Amino acid sequence: MGNKLYVGNLPFTATNESLTDAFASCGTVRSAKIITDRDSGRSKGFGFVEMSSSEEAQAGIDKFNGADWEGRPMTVNEAKPQAPRDNRGGSRW
Repeated sequence: MGNKLYVGNLPFTATNESLTDAFASCGTVRSAKIITDRDSGRSKGFGFVEMSSSEEAQAGIDKFNGADWEGRPMTVNEAKPQAPRDNRGGSRW
């Protein structure tokens, strides 16, 4: 198992700091990042947490998957590698 976790169904009030604080109860948090909309800057309701070991990551899954955060049941599982993206740019002449 890897050290990076996907955390979904977050409340829109969650911050990188509150995510770090929550997962710190499971071990050392290397990074925590809530994904935001490029244009509006608003949270997209999910993020990623990187723990210092796979054991700590598993503890985070065990503790927070399905746990309530401001009335929303979180989804926490191992992050999958990002799939390659198609060229999304405009046509080039």
